[in-house]
Amino acid sequence: MNEQTARISQLQSRAQIIDGHFDLLMDVEIQRSRGRKRVIETDYLPAFEQGGVKTIVAAIFVDNEFLPEMGLRKALNQISALYEEVEESADKIMLCKSLDDLNTAREQGKIAFVLSLEGAEPLSNDLSLLRIFYELGVRLLGLVWSRRNFVGDGSFFAPVREGTKGGISHFGVRLIEAAEEMGMIIDVSHLNDEGFWDVMEIAKKPVIASHSNCRSLANSMRNLTDDQIKALAQRDGVIGMNANNFFTADNDEEANVQTLLNHVDYIARLVGVEHIGLGLDLCDDFMKYVSPDSLKGMPRKPFDVVAGHRSIPQLTAGLVERGYTDGQIEAILGKNFERVYRAVWK
Repeated sequence: MNEQTARISQLQSRAQIIDGHFDLLMDVEIQRSRGRKRVIETDYLPAFEQGGVKTIVAAIFVDNEFLPEMGLRKALNQISALYEEVEESADKIMLCKSLDDLNTAREQGKIAFVLSLEGAEPLSNDLSLLRIFYELGVRLLGLVWSRRNFVGDGSFFAPVREGTKGGISHFGVRLIEAAEEMGMIIDVSHLNDEGFWDVMEIAKKPVIASHSNCRSLANSMRNLTDDQIKALAQRDGVIGMNANNFFTADNDEEANVQTLLNHVDYIARLVGVEHIGLGLDLCDDFMKYVSPDSLKGMPRKPFDVVAGHRSIPQLTAGLVERGYTDGQIEAILGKNFERVYRAVWK
């Protein structure tokens, strides 16, 4: 083993690697509804372990077909599925609601799971439901997905025909204030530009973009402009690097690990490495749920530019090759997100 290989191996074993956004709960809930058990242990845990992942932020995402009537039910079904998985694989995974829980999971050698809402649709316009989700373990609140809800407007993946865009609604203002008071982190990924700047005025604590890249390098509305990156940094926030080809490069031929690392370099030069994390938003495992007709209608077929969580050592190696220090790499791999958890969670 040469010196660089040894260094990468040591970083992988030492770093508290956090993936700040993963949509596995939708798949877990569907698989369990078909009679399977221990889905995470069987289908996901080997890749987590191979990639050195210590914490997964598990997003609760409700597909369009279930909205509005079944939004709350589907969200609770996904949370219930995780609780059942934790009970069945109690020696391997743990639902965490605090930093103490994260530390306990690490001490016991378990993968920590933290719940996040990807879009506030399950709440509809009922603020009282937020407390229920908090008590169940939701610690990060993505205000919108790429669609309009009672909070605000989402940023679409590609231009669509729409009327006047809106910022954060009156309900959204109250929701942000209540979430921060409880100890939830506000997540602006998927929010449109108008809403983003409203959040910068409303939020009082660090804000994250859990799975967004740089618009200067990949011209998607889902990515952040330079001014938005600077604003998040000024709030001591963190941006999770997204491994989806749409947000990595403007054409598929250039969408790869190296262009993903270019986004890391860009943010590091613009505002510093302390504002970079991983929010890989891996989608390859879930393409089985996308119909052939939907794929035909897409200008580009989505894919991951890294081969799943097991390929995180490639990202670590890339950071080493690009001259980042061990401390900087450990910050990117997890410590930066943990800093925000420490600042906001109660």
